[in-house]
Amino acid sequence: MLTLPYIREHRDEVLRLLKIRNFDATTFIDQLIEADNTRRDLQVKTNDLQAEMNQLSKEIGSLFQKGAHEQANQAKSRTAEIKATIRELSGQMQEASDRMNTLLLQIPNVPNEMVPPGRSEEDNETVREGGIKPGLDDKAMPHWDLAKKYDIIDFDLGVKLTGAGFPVYKGAGARLQRALISWFLEQNIAAGYTEILPPLMVNADSGFGTGQLPDKEGQMYHVQSDDFYLIPTAEVPVTNIYRDVILDASMLPVKNTAYTPCFRREAGSYGKDVRGLNRVHQFDKVEIVQIQTPENSYAALDEMVEHVESLIRQLELPYRIVRLCGGDLSFTSALTYDFEVYAAAQDKWLEVSSVSNFESYQSNRLKLRYKKEGEKKPVLAHTLNGSALALPRIVAALLENNQVENGIRVPGVLQQLMGTDLIR
Repeated sequence: MLTLPYIREHRDEVLRLLKIRNFDATTFIDQLIEADNTRRDLQVKTNDLQAEMNQLSKEIGSLFQKGAHEQANQAKSRTAEIKATIRELSGQMQEASDRMNTLLLQIPNVPNEMVPPGRSEEDNETVREGGIKPGLDDKAMPHWDLAKKYDIIDFDLGVKLTGAGFPVYKGAGARLQRALISWFLEQNIAAGYTEILPPLMVNADSGFGTGQLPDKEGQMYHVQSDDFYLIPTAEVPVTNIYRDVILDASMLPVKNTAYTPCFRREAGSYGKDVRGLNRVHQFDKVEIVQIQTPENSYAALDEMVEHVESLIRQLELPYRIVRLCGGDLSFTSALTYDFEVYAAAQDKWLEVSSVSNFESYQSNRLKLRYKKEGEKKPVLAHTLNGSALALPRIVAALLENNQVENGIRVPGVLQQLMGTDLIR
């Protein structure tokens, strides 16, 4: 979340930039500053009363020693009154603080100046495109038909075992998943990322730290008896490794990568293009996460975008990179680039990655800070993350774009891991 000092110091700028999100924060910020002013006034009164009480405490002993019992008792009575008033003021300060936190949680991150205005995905800006769209004949099949033809993904069996949105990968389909995961991880490690294997469930503090709670509570699977949440992305546990941590500046940047299954309740339950692998409740994804200094975070974002682009390019998939407009930006992001690949049989662009800079929005929730050399006070770090990559739609595009008369061609970078150049 945004920090109160930043909001107070840059009020007009915050209001202007949040309008790019189509979010009018005027009422929130006015109420927030009012609550903060109330808290500050109460703190001044408390400090004055505390000082008076401390002075009276020093005088009481002296008065008793001098035999001035009546004055001493009056001082004791006044001390009791002050204590009661301080307790009352403390409760009022807590109410003001709670009100401030509630308001802060309702204000999204301030978008970067590069975020284009707009209300929906139609207003996103295409940054660049790459690859060549394949030319398929009229007999070309969408991936769900190819999956059935070659017996590599069983959607009906997933319904039997669990429900819609839980596909079962079989044979070459399972090997393709494993090959992609291994290749993504190895590419990320070669780019300087350290592999992490995190838990698949997190507590509420972790969900709050990266902004899934309370904003996206309804989108996550919740184990009520233990109050754990199944992770919607490896971003949550990997970033929360550094919750309540003060890093030394020499440790930055931190670069981690992780493969995990991901679980999302909302996936497949609404919207368009929900067939096959286009929207599922459980899917595999490899994530990259960076913790950076503020001055280097946007260079790191560019580096991450280039890295994800290289993965898609090596898979020989047609792609485009779009900069999300204000209305399509997530609650916690300052700037996001989406990657979409072209699935030829569907004639559709499918999102396969989002790469985002959250600046200090997550780290303020996480209390994730770093200390510069020679300085005593730590400052908030910047956090970034991206999919490198999410598998379902990558697989959908690979199957559709590489179908040939006698099978499905395996991209060159995966052939050794797959042990074949053709899925038959």
